[in-house]
Formats: sequence, structure tokens, C-alpha cells
Amino acid sequence: MTDQIQLTSSAAKRVAFIAHKQGVAPVLRLSVDGGGCAGFSYKFELGTLAADDARSATDGVTLVVDPVSLDLLRGSAVDYVEDLGGSAFKVTNPNAASGCGCGSSFSV
Repeated sequence: MTDQIQLTSSAAKRVAFIAHKQGVAPVLRLSVDGGGCAGFSYKFELGTLAADDARSATDGVTLVVDPVSLDLLRGSAVDYVEDLGGSAFKVTNPNAASGCGCGSSFSV
């Protein structure tokens, strides 16, 4: 486990639900891709563990981040939010200088 990234209980519950429906391990991979309206975009996928991943476990669900993405995500928290506008995974990233309105991209 690491304190470099965090997964909230709400996000862990949603990942566990999705993973169970798909019959896969409850592992959420968060990575950063170039692009998006602010320069970088968050990418979520159910994944497998790699030896060099940073890991954080919450309620039986593991959040993993590759070493390259970790430089941009260190200290971040992943939450799952539901409101009248819809539902989504949300990243609170202390390294982001700005973000876009949709919350799926950021700049440093």
C-alpha cells in the first residue's frame, strides 16, 4: 500500500460492483494520457497489477498507477460521485494547475 494515491470508499464500492459484473479482479488502473482540452486526460480501466505500479487498497479494491503517470498524480484521490448531472469517477489532483469543466482533463 502507498499513500501516494488514494481510493475513496465510494469509488471502491463502484469498482467492486463493475468488476463483479464483468467477472474480473477489482483493480482500477488510473493513468494519464496526453490530450484532452487542458493538456492531459485521466484514463480509467479495469486492469491487472504490474510489478512497478504504485498501489492503494480500499475495501478490497486496488487502485494502481504506473510510474510515469504517478509523477503527475502523486497525492491524488479518486472518488465516485453521483448527482443530478450524472455519475463519474472524479480525481482530486493537487498537481493540477487547472482543469476543464468536465473534470476529465488537466494541466500542470
